Amino acid sequence: MVLAVIAVIIAGGCSPGKTYERRLKRELASGVRYDSLFMGISFGMTDEAFYKHCWKLNQDGLIRQGTGNQTVLYEIKEELEHPATMNFYPKFENGIIVELPVRFVYNGWAPWNKELTPAKLAEDVKNWYEDIYGNGFITIVHPIKGTAYTKIDGNRRITIYNENELYVWAVFTDMLSGVEKDSLQEANQN
Repeated sequence: MVLAVIAVIIAGGCSPGKTYERRLKRELASGVRYDSLFMGISFGMTDEAFYKHCWKLNQDGLIRQGTGNQTVLYEIKEELEHPATMNFYPKFENGIIVELPVRFVYNGWAPWNKELTPAKLAEDVKNWYEDIYGNGFITIVHPIKGTAYTKIDGNRRITIYNENELYVWAVFTDMLSGVEKDSLQEANQN
């Protein structure tokens, strides 16, 4: 579902979509792999290694159980303009991480608080990620879904977009995995 939204945004037929397609072809042809994600988590990490790593991060007080005890929760205190929370849990294919969706929310969000809108949070996350992963995010505007930001380095794609009036997603995808092919087929069928 998440990747279907991304594919629809990208396939919107606008000029940024063409820029995206050119960059995707160039980066995949480069043969360079960028497997590092964050907090010591990476593409290709086994499910067992992920659980052990998170157990250690939890013991160190850096993370804790997230929403419904089905995600990992990290409290963002200084990285963004306002305190926020990120919840994440990877998608495994054949026992290894191939995608890592991360859901963000400003801790002080309220419908009337115009400083903490999802649009501002998406921009805030993009700026933070530019500090970590470098510049090069492409802005794509979809007529229904709104603004999304995407960056491709070798096999690693990062896409940031608003889910609704509360949440923002940042999705890390290994473009050489089967998960990307499945999502594009799903988007083409819809």
